[in-house]
Amino acid sequence: MIPSALKPTMDSFNTLMRFFSNQKAKIGYGIMAIATIGGERIFSLLSFQCPCNVEQNMVYGLSYLLGPALVLFIVGLFLSTSLWRLYTGCCLNPRKLCPHRANCVGCLTVLFNVIVGALVAPIMWLSIALLNGTFYECAVSGLEDKALVNWFCKNRTITCKDELAKVLCVPSNMATENSKELLRILQAQSQILGWILIMSSASAGLIGTCYKNCRSQVSYLQLTFWKVYMEKEAEKFDSFTEEYATRLAERNLKSFFENKDPEAFPFPNHKAWEHISTIYTYDRGEQYYSTLQRYVENPNRDYTPEKMPLEMEHNLG
Repeated sequence: MIPSALKPTMDSFNTLMRFFSNQKAKIGYGIMAIATIGGERIFSLLSFQCPCNVEQNMVYGLSYLLGPALVLFIVGLFLSTSLWRLYTGCCLNPRKLCPHRANCVGCLTVLFNVIVGALVAPIMWLSIALLNGTFYECAVSGLEDKALVNWFCKNRTITCKDELAKVLCVPSNMATENSKELLRILQAQSQILGWILIMSSASAGLIGTCYKNCRSQVSYLQLTFWKVYMEKEAEKFDSFTEEYATRLAERNLKSFFENKDPEAFPFPNHKAWEHISTIYTYDRGEQYYSTLQRYVENPNRDYTPEKMPLEMEHNLG
């Protein structure tokens, strides 16, 4: 029993926990943004040193600008559960990627959503890096295109063309005023590109969300329920997996050490795992919210492949 004096505190704590649980996606993006800003500052201050060489500036600057973005994109793909549900086993059975022609659009949609989700962190990195300008300044100062060099050094001394790659470095034979002016131009260009990237990403996100909701086969409240259900199903699946894996391990170890036949242990067969591992696509004619629910509510789920009629197996596939 909770003392009456502590009930208001517990209620406030539960309310706070529910708030964080409901906002965990936004909190996650906030943490990602803070980590990206911190990582960019660490790279800029501790490890980045522009070589001030025409032959190396471009490669060095772009490696710091694009390299972390590529790594973040790959990490985003690695952490995507949907990607592995779609991809696992497809080399042995390519039809798993698209078991039915009608479902190909759904599979492509899942793959598109995976790529878009993995692009969030790289876009954050590129936006922050461009707004800071350090990597862009180093890369562009190594340009060897004569037209661009002439544009940057227009109305300036001939030294500008020879010393453009050293604009970030000291000492430089370029006049201080010219050097500062070139740095301001490069930084302004970088920041403009950064804001263009931010505005383009935000606009694309808004348009994509509007299009997705406009084409949704369910109402907003049902879609909200669906999202909550999928989160809860994933949480419970993890807890059930741990519990049953523990029980199975204990049963096998007990059988081994006691030198006895193992006790009967109900466990899904291989075909059941295959069914619930497929990507779910919504059908208005079914009141299901996941492949797991579709499977457990199917009255013929316990049929074995040998006993199942061919037409029934086709309908389940």
